[in-house]
Amino acid sequence: MTEKVTKTAESFFRWAFNTRANTVMQLHEGKEMSRDKVFLSFCSHNPGLISHGPAGLNASIKGVGFIPKEEYLEEVLEAYLKHIDAYDGDDKAHSQRGLKLLVEEIYSPDKHHRIDFQRVASLEMAKKHSWDNLKVNPEATLLYYQPPMISYELRGKVRIFDEAESGKREIYQQFVNAQHDVYHRPDKTRWLKYPAYVFDIEEIFDNSASREGFGTQLQFPVEF
Repeated sequence: MTEKVTKTAESFFRWAFNTRANTVMQLHEGKEMSRDKVFLSFCSHNPGLISHGPAGLNASIKGVGFIPKEEYLEEVLEAYLKHIDAYDGDDKAHSQRGLKLLVEEIYSPDKHHRIDFQRVASLEMAKKHSWDNLKVNPEATLLYYQPPMISYELRGKVRIFDEAESGKREIYQQFVNAQHDVYHRPDKTRWLKYPAYVFDIEEIFDNSASREGFGTQLQFPVEF
């Protein structure tokens, strides 16, 4: 018998998105954050990606982020590129300006309506087991865990955007690479080497060690 779904997935997004947003905003504002707190906040950014295919059953930790809805991608990408193209070799200044831009374009509360809460995205930098599997079988799971008890599982399918293979401009590949290079030292020559994964969420489960968790399916999609 299928268990009735009664709890919404809002709890996941409040944890995953807000944790990341609060860290970025505090770093931008120059507020003191312990290394432990910063590292713990990365649990909302670095889930395990589980795939299955020619490379076998595989799990790999990925940097996974929220992205704008499709109608806002070009606008935000333009702002990213303006910032990246102004890089002058000063990594610290670039990162500080990048934090400001991420707040303005992604994490500011007045921009939440532009965020696509039905998918998340990542880059493929290794092209090994996950790559071999997802090219054949797009079904995958993202497993988030924050000690001591928070855990969420996202099930869905992965779309791959690879300009080197398609021979055409791939907006998602450019966007996710740009979002990475907004904060890190930019290098646009790498972008063709790093395809983008867009994970279309189909189901969300609360796997936390709590009364509401232990594999409870959450209502999705949900307004957040």
